[in-house]
Amino acid sequence: MVETLTGTKRSRGLSYQELLESDSKVVPASLKKESLLDHAPISVGVDRYFAREFHDLEVEKLWSRVWQLACHEDDIPRVGDALSYDIASRSYIIVRTGADEFSAYPNACRHRGRRLIEGCKKGLGVLRCPFHGWSWHLDGKLREVPCHWDFPGVSEASHSLPKVSTGRWGGFVFINPDPDAEPLEAFLGDIDEHWTTLPFERRYKAVHVAKKLPCNWKIAQEAFMESYHVVATHPTLLMEMGDANSQYDSFGTLSRAISPQGIASPHVGAELAGEPHSDTTPFTAFRHPITGDYYERLEEDRIRLTRKDGRSGIFNSRAEPLEGELPNADLHICNWFGGRLTPDMQAAKHLYGALPVADARARRAAARREQLRPLMGDEIDNVCDAELVDSIYYSIFPNISPWGCFNPIFYRFRPDGDNPEQCIHEVMFMLPVPAGQDRPPPAQIHWLDIDEDYLEAPELGSLAKVFNQDQLNLRAVQQGLRSVPEGRITLAEYQETKIRHFHASLDEWLGF
Repeated sequence: MVETLTGTKRSRGLSYQELLESDSKVVPASLKKESLLDHAPISVGVDRYFAREFHDLEVEKLWSRVWQLACHEDDIPRVGDALSYDIASRSYIIVRTGADEFSAYPNACRHRGRRLIEGCKKGLGVLRCPFHGWSWHLDGKLREVPCHWDFPGVSEASHSLPKVSTGRWGGFVFINPDPDAEPLEAFLGDIDEHWTTLPFERRYKAVHVAKKLPCNWKIAQEAFMESYHVVATHPTLLMEMGDANSQYDSFGTLSRAISPQGIASPHVGAELAGEPHSDTTPFTAFRHPITGDYYERLEEDRIRLTRKDGRSGIFNSRAEPLEGELPNADLHICNWFGGRLTPDMQAAKHLYGALPVADARARRAAARREQLRPLMGDEIDNVCDAELVDSIYYSIFPNISPWGCFNPIFYRFRPDGDNPEQCIHEVMFMLPVPAGQDRPPPAQIHWLDIDEDYLEAPELGSLAKVFNQDQLNLRAVQQGLRSVPEGRITLAEYQETKIRHFHASLDEWLGF
């Protein structure tokens, strides 16, 4: 069975700080830093995930007042390049107005309210409404009104586009619709101390996938804020990830989780922890390290499950029984082994096998150093194992999640228009710029609709399989919330620190 009560305030095994002591390199101060959350809710009302009134309150008091990431500066590389940034019912234009200058405006004509631009535009000389032809200079000043004689009250002073505050961090452009907002630098605080090894200015956007999901944006974001769900949702990771030994911290606007890799979960029983993987791959066979159940991929959408007592059954990727004597199987495991595989997945190998912890971490770190050497040169030799191996994932309030060190993952979560029960999950890979070179052009957004599989974006690699497992929960959470007794969900005191930190921040912004 899974680990339950230990008699302490943590899981058995090495803490993350103890694990750092075996690192082969000098560990940055930011990784040695711990910052416990001092106060935050341990339960929240379910209505914040579906109520129209709560959604409208977020539009009024959050999205209209908070700093939020709008785009990467490379998305609009030349003067006159512009794009629309949409958040809930609001839309804004971000335009490059100079070699190193950006401006933002409400994306609405001051005549009849038509959106001025859709998507991304290149080389604009003016911002012109396609409806009646009103136009503005790139600096927002009113330029032309056809039949201006018919609008005696319209002038540059009265009908120029009002500027929206902009700020920049790490090559990204942020906006804040509140004219009285504090500077972005003050909002972000000491954020840069967490990205000293490879700041985002030294990275480029190599992948950008946007997937619509059938759930509130907070539900989607919270699914990527903790490793507590790994034991049930991603059991194939248990042999290689110290999920319940993760460290959680909060730093002002920022929260962090660090999940160690190359170490078995404390949920794994000793009798199974050292079982060799032999000739299997991560996508063909798996013995569950807690239950002992053995899953084998026979072909796409066809998996054999064999219990420890010898009983067996064949299931599809939705865990529906097809043959044999077993009526039930694990949905997330069947999804993992029964779904489509790319050629890279078919050739994949296990990362660690049965190596001791220190050896497993050092081996993976060494391989990662050689992989990055063409990009980083000998600078990579000074990077510690933890920065190369572990999952270090931050959340910057309200809705972005950049990963730390050399992990390229960068998430953004947004409401999908004005629908409180649908959202957009964006995945960007921010890779190091090759030494001595300019940033390559950014990847264009690859959109996936609400019923499309993450595997429709092959650029995500094996992460698409992980996201598909997560997606199995999201619609069910959205549907189940209305049936929660007493209308409140319960949060773990430590392992869901990031979620508690988020809701404490949200409550503050909304005036609760």
